[in-house]
Amino acid sequence: MTERDDEAVSKFIERFALMLAEAGIPRMPARVFVGLLASESGQLTAGELAEQLSVSPAAISGAVRYLTQVHLVVREREPGEKRDHYRVRGSSWYESAADRERLLVLWSEALTEGVAAVGEDSEAGARLRESVEFFDFLRVEIPLVLDRWRSRNVAN
Repeated sequence: MTERDDEAVSKFIERFALMLAEAGIPRMPARVFVGLLASESGQLTAGELAEQLSVSPAAISGAVRYLTQVHLVVREREPGEKRDHYRVRGSSWYESAADRERLLVLWSEALTEGVAAVGEDSEAGARLRESVEFFDFLRVEIPLVLDRWRSRNVAN
């Protein structure tokens, strides 16, 4: 069994969190999410996260609120305990991707309104219509990809 290198883990957390931040996830939630991903149990308390990331418990509170809203983290409390535990869902990436369908519908509807506003025959209308077609394509394809992923994991 390979020994855990805490310094390398810290560097990994910061590097991957930065990648997630560059992709649009707020920086502190990204750090908390990667910290949980890299923890041995996949779950930590706010205090443990604050210590691991060298931040205040208040920073952790805001980050986990965001992460629970986007279905990347679950808040749990063990019976008889007073502290919440934050756990990475085993299907975090899957749940997050599946949740995007709602956004794709909203974006497609808004873009359709935009096409009507700028005029269907205008260049802007053509760009917006292509965006609608793209999001409609994703709405069909993403569930198929997710089903293949679920089938693959059930088989393993």
